[in-house]
Amino acid sequence: MLTQELIKKIRRIEIRTRRLVNASFAGEYHAIFKGRGIEFDEVRPYRPGDEVRTIDWNVSARTGELYVKRYIEERELTVMLLVDASGSGQFGTFNRFKREIAAELAAVLAFSAISNNDKVGLLIFTDQVELFIRPRKGRRHVLRLIRDLLAFQPTGRQTNLRLGLETLNHTLKRRSIIFLVSDFLASPDSYRSILQVSNRRHDVIAVTVSDPREQELPNVGLIALEDAETGQVQWVDTSNRKFRQAFAERVNELRLARERVFRKAKVDRINISTASDYVIPLTNFFEQRARRLRH
Repeated sequence: MLTQELIKKIRRIEIRTRRLVNASFAGEYHAIFKGRGIEFDEVRPYRPGDEVRTIDWNVSARTGELYVKRYIEERELTVMLLVDASGSGQFGTFNRFKREIAAELAAVLAFSAISNNDKVGLLIFTDQVELFIRPRKGRRHVLRLIRDLLAFQPTGRQTNLRLGLETLNHTLKRRSIIFLVSDFLASPDSYRSILQVSNRRHDVIAVTVSDPREQELPNVGLIALEDAETGQVQWVDTSNRKFRQAFAERVNELRLARERVFRKAKVDRINISTASDYVIPLTNFFEQRARRLRH
C-alpha cells in the first residue's frame, strides 16, 4: 500500500519532471532518437516542386492525374530503463540518496519518451532480476514506473550488470534505447564484453550516479566503513593522509577503467552527482549528441 509520503514524493517528481520535459527535453529527445526509418502514409495530388521519383504511377494511371506518395518517419521507439538497485544505491551525503536521484532521472527520460509517443519499460536488477515491467505508453504507466523505482524493496544487495544487460538482450526483439542507470562500482571487467554486445544490438546510454564522498574521504578521524552490498565493516583512520590519498587513487583508477570500457563499447555517458542538479549533465548529453548527429 502506498503511504501518503510516497504519494506526495511521486507527485512532486511528476510535476518537476513534466515541467522539465515540456520546457527542455521533449524536443531534444525527438531530435537525437530517431525512428527506425520511414513508412508509407498516403498519396496526394502532385504539386510543382515534388520529386518525380515520388510519383505513384499506378494511382496516376487510374485517375488520369499525377499523384505522389507521402512518407512519414516511423517514429515509435522502445525505451528501457535498466536500473541498478543494489545496496550501494542507498547512499548519499547530500540532499538525496543515489537511488532517489536515479528514480527522478528515470522519470525525466520516461516522460520524454511518452511525450514522443514512444513506449517505455523498466527492469530493476541487483545480482538477480528483481522486477520487469514491459514497455507501454501513457502517463499512468510512467507513474507506476516511478512508484516502483521509489518503493520497490529488492531481495539482492549486490550488483550483476552483465545479468541486467543479458536479460534485455534476450527479451527485446527489436533495437531499443537502453538507459543503464548504476553507480558502476563493480569491476569494469565484469561487464566489458556484454556492454559491447548490447550496444551493437541496441542504443545503450550509461548513466553513472555517484556521491562526492565516494571519491574522497573527509578527515574525520577513526570511522567504520560498511560495504552496502556485502555488509562487511572496516575501521579506517581518515586522519591518515596516506590512506586518504591511496583511497582517492583507487577510486580514480576505477573511474579511468570504467571510461575505457565505455569508449571501447562506443557507449554514450551521462555523469550525475548527488551534490548537484542533474539537469545540466542531461542537457549537455542531449546537446552533444545532437551536434554529433548533425556532422
